[in-house]
Amino acid sequence: MSRSVGELLRGWREHRRLSQLQLAIQADISTRHLSFVETGRAKPSREMVLHLAEELDVPLRERNRLLLAAGYAPVYRERGLDEEPMSAVREAVRQVLGGHDPYPAIVVDRRWNLVDANAAAAGLFTTVLPPELLAPPANVLRASLHPDGLAPHIVNLGEWRAHLLGRLRRQATLTGDEDLTVLYQELRDYPCEQPEPLVEVPGPGDVTVVMRLRHPEGVLSFFTTVATFGTPLDVTVAELIIEAFFPADAVTGELLRRVNAVAAPV
Repeated sequence: MSRSVGELLRGWREHRRLSQLQLAIQADISTRHLSFVETGRAKPSREMVLHLAEELDVPLRERNRLLLAAGYAPVYRERGLDEEPMSAVREAVRQVLGGHDPYPAIVVDRRWNLVDANAAAAGLFTTVLPPELLAPPANVLRASLHPDGLAPHIVNLGEWRAHLLGRLRRQATLTGDEDLTVLYQELRDYPCEQPEPLVEVPGPGDVTVVMRLRHPEGVLSFFTTVATFGTPLDVTVAELIIEAFFPADAVTGELLRRVNAVAAPV
């Protein structure tokens, strides 16, 4: 049975741990009106649904669901990256990926399925991953932590695994995406013989969590940055994540520049 818009809004408010009074003040509406909307005694306008969704930081995909529950058409399109209106987005993504070579960079969707990668990422990661973990839709987190994937090659697997699982758990909590919760449970059950820190406590000189990856020419050390589109009005655009890997030491930087210079076409 489908839930009403009032039930969905109440669910998001409780998910954000806000009282009716707090949300009413934040949204500049009366508590009485908010209560009526949540209980179904008042039908919110399309603008009110979108206003409350904005105040609750509801993802664009779920805002469409709120609109449908209220009897309105969705307003946020979900276009494929190959569609013409997405040409500027495609170009921006390719520019970021290409500009990051010779260091790895990837693009994933909201469920961490691989959308695109630059040459450095393809050369570094695909050579150690089995075909079944690369078959579309290839899930980056599954490929990273699966015992047949990157996991055996990660020197500090316990630390990196704790970092990735914590990040996934926070994302699932923020978005309310049940599929991410299912993915978290799957990854959490993967074996790991190393201890996993409950909190990330920096050691002397540490400024980021670093992944240390075994390579035929030595151990590579990476930290990552994450980029998203700042003003999305399309569901696909809102859910794209660009993750760039940077060398955490001079040895890694030199090795990547040398290896990718050899691999680059003349």
